[in-house]
Amino acid sequence: SYHKALSADPSYKPAAECLAIVLTDLGTSLKLAGNTQDGIQKYYEALKIDPHYAPAYYNLGVVYSELMQYDTALGCYEKAALERPMYAEAYCNMGVIYKNRGDLESAIACYERCLAVSPNFEIAKNNMAIALTDLGTKVKLEGDINQGVAYYKKALYYNWHYADAMYNLGVAYGEMLKFDMAIVFYELAFHFNPHCAEACNNLGVIYKDRDNLDKAVECYQMALSIKPNFSQSLNNLGVVYTVQGKMDAAAEMIEKAIAANPTYAEAYNNLGVLYRDAGSISLAIDAYEQCLKIDPDSRNAGQNRLLAMNYINEGHDDKLFEAHRDWGKRFMRLYSQYTSWDNTKDPERPLVIGYVSPDYFTHSVSYFIEAPLVYHDYQNYKVVVYSAVVKADAKTIRFREKVMKKGGIWRDIYGIDEKKVAAMVREDKIDILVELTGHTANNKLGMMACQPAPVQVC
Repeated sequence: SYHKALSADPSYKPAAECLAIVLTDLGTSLKLAGNTQDGIQKYYEALKIDPHYAPAYYNLGVVYSELMQYDTALGCYEKAALERPMYAEAYCNMGVIYKNRGDLESAIACYERCLAVSPNFEIAKNNMAIALTDLGTKVKLEGDINQGVAYYKKALYYNWHYADAMYNLGVAYGEMLKFDMAIVFYELAFHFNPHCAEACNNLGVIYKDRDNLDKAVECYQMALSIKPNFSQSLNNLGVVYTVQGKMDAAAEMIEKAIAANPTYAEAYNNLGVLYRDAGSISLAIDAYEQCLKIDPDSRNAGQNRLLAMNYINEGHDDKLFEAHRDWGKRFMRLYSQYTSWDNTKDPERPLVIGYVSPDYFTHSVSYFIEAPLVYHDYQNYKVVVYSAVVKADAKTIRFREKVMKKGGIWRDIYGIDEKKVAAMVREDKIDILVELTGHTANNKLGMMACQPAPVQVC
């Protein structure tokens, strides 16, 4: 009847609109029945009758998306939105295509247009939260962690129970050393997604670093109840058991981690630490070397191996010397070195001496460094102390007060990237830089590898 009406009067718009609706609905029925090409034909017939019928363009966009012809799909959605500027679904679907292509900014722009015309469109709000979270991670990895946090928070504005945004906020706050905030967001992530083993694992890492080992074990075990073969949690649980002296349980966990992920280099390193603490130095070195086969640049394993080699007497020192020399050459390649310094060449000025250590607390190193710090000639030498102490104690405070009282400078560098610390050393115009840690824990050899001072001792 619509065909007859149009035959009688081709300019009769109501008949054209009604026929376009019927043809579009017929196209959708054919598509759902598996006759995709016939469905496409009906959509085009609808547009031939009424070139301004937006749903026909929209449905073509859906079909071409399903056929993975995304450029064509975008063109159809754009025409649908042009004919019907309030077409929220078209904007939303355009956003999905851009998101899947990795064009997060364009995806977000489409979702914004969608929500401008339909503020309560839940699918678009959820999609917006996903895109903003992905964009947050992208900019964070590019070095702008504050902008990343802002995007994660904005994602929660659109979907306040989106666990991925909460988890990523936990990661970001952990990297910013704001561990209380990290705990809050990891717990929220786990609350809204009880299958998020990663949040439990990361909570365990924080509690372990805070020496709350029982809580750390609880978190790792919770992660493993969700993902029994989660290699990171198996490894981390093994590390805690090692600290607690539960060597058999530790070995079992770390070996399970390796079985779950045979290329997990750090697990071999931790197995080496376990053997070392148990006094099996040869086995420890074997484990470190296995780690280095997988990850030749593993800083932990490389240095742990060198440290362990000092505990074995093979009757000569050549092998130990060569191992240190070879490691140093490889390690130096990971950093760019300064080759000139701005220090004033004035023989009358005081030398500027820097001391770097993470051990300015109740630690064995602190006992032999105390005398130089206290009895240094602060009149004729300028002293700068770079403290990488993880947890300050009364001894740390005493050191700081004595150094500063005598006119020295104290800089806290814990958590600061080693290349940035090297830049600080350059700005301080250090003449002689002394690294007090060597290959033991939390050293700053990466900073030393940048050669920020003209004379260095380590």
